[in-house]
Amino acid sequence: MDVVIVGGGPNGLVLACELALGGVRPVVLERLTEPSAEPRSNGLVGQVVRVVDRRGLFERLGGRPGPPTPNNAYFMFAAMPLNLSLLADSPVYALPVPEVQTVRVLEERARELGVDVRRGHSFTGFTQDDDGVTVTAEGPEGPYELRTRYLVGADSAHSPVRKAAGIGFPGVTYDRSTHRAAHVTVPAEWIDPVSGALDVPGHGRILPFLPIRTDHGGFTYAPLPDRPALIATAEWDEPATDEPMTLDEMRASVRRVLGVDVPLDPPHGAGPHVLRRLNGGNTRVAERYRDGRVFLVGDAAHVFAAGGTGLNLGMQDAVNLGWKLAAAVRGGQDVLDTYEAERRPAAERAVTYAQAQAALLSPGEDVTGLRALFGELLTQPDVVRVLADLISGTDVRYPVGDGAHPLVGRFAPDLDLRTADGEVRLAELVRRARPLLVDLTADGHLDVEGVEVVRAKADTAVTALLLRPDSYVAWASDDEHPDRDGLREAAARWFGRGDRPDA
Repeated sequence: MDVVIVGGGPNGLVLACELALGGVRPVVLERLTEPSAEPRSNGLVGQVVRVVDRRGLFERLGGRPGPPTPNNAYFMFAAMPLNLSLLADSPVYALPVPEVQTVRVLEERARELGVDVRRGHSFTGFTQDDDGVTVTAEGPEGPYELRTRYLVGADSAHSPVRKAAGIGFPGVTYDRSTHRAAHVTVPAEWIDPVSGALDVPGHGRILPFLPIRTDHGGFTYAPLPDRPALIATAEWDEPATDEPMTLDEMRASVRRVLGVDVPLDPPHGAGPHVLRRLNGGNTRVAERYRDGRVFLVGDAAHVFAAGGTGLNLGMQDAVNLGWKLAAAVRGGQDVLDTYEAERRPAAERAVTYAQAQAALLSPGEDVTGLRALFGELLTQPDVVRVLADLISGTDVRYPVGDGAHPLVGRFAPDLDLRTADGEVRLAELVRRARPLLVDLTADGHLDVEGVEVVRAKADTAVTALLLRPDSYVAWASDDEHPDRDGLREAAARWFGRGDRPDA
């Protein structure tokens, strides 16, 4: 057996799909017998939307045809409006889809690719040696062992794999905050039919999906498509309680935050519905992402208290690790040590995002003054660009050598290509997760062993791109006669010889 993945959530299933595309058939161990119906994330935000498009999953996840389009209007940072229309090209993408739907689609795709997804099977431990890992598990018919070359923990913030590997999870716990959320029905006459805003008598207009901060906490109104409206509050320094969350508690929290009563009735339609309270929050990054033949992805490697971007980070961990593990299994170039070197900085940027928002959302007159000044800065396009890149994750550039082309180490740009067979989007050419050379030179003379070549024209100054299977640029040129030695060196570094699986 080549790879065992513990955890059948979005991150584990994305990794399984990537491995299968790379010619490896992994086993996924998931303790739940059925996908969890508990409402969790409400969609994908950031660069991960472009990632799922490049695997042909955008329409299946979102229920609408692609390609994805960026948000060119507004977003939020720490309950302050971020005017994305100030940017010539917004990097912020969003795909509203509940996590239960994300898991369903990804599991369907994994099974289509031949992945062995074992539901009702729990990881219980492992031992490893120089040649592989022995995994112990508990299934419906009792305990058993699996011998595998690699083990990956995609098993949540409480990761049993991480704990079994003895990998520390340092960070901080914020115990001042209490977050509440509930699916509710609000008065229909309070909803503006044009903007979708909630007009609250005695308070004012609350735009959908845009959090607000008051002197007493935070409030969000999210009228999700085809689902009940989601109301959320944040408050500070409340006494902890183990009592079950109730709708009356939600109403009281809204009253304290907004200073007025908002009629909240139970949600319509079939559940499950959100009604939860969360005390505190964690921001933590694993001491290391690898222990010999054991790897961590997603929440097992990092958690942070900033809504909307967790899956952006975790699913990209999986895409980054997937092709590298597949290459190592097939005897190709071993670049596994680059996994943590590339993905840890992305997690650290997400931590910065979380900590900055937490500071700007805190109560107090000093924070109010800071927010007033910060609000002035948000009128500057350069500031909006920095924050938009931070939100989307496009500010992360993987480590590259001195003098590298500006695109190297970055996610490949979206390009419309004109080939001999007609027009095609670059996103459609990378769905098989293979190394790809895009030759845009006038005479189409580039080639490299073991790499598929597409010869095309495009409206760009770039004349050639060498892409890794995860769509990140390994080499690029603006010259009409690119440096062939540099191209070969980049291909050898990342792919070696015989890296491509059989088509």
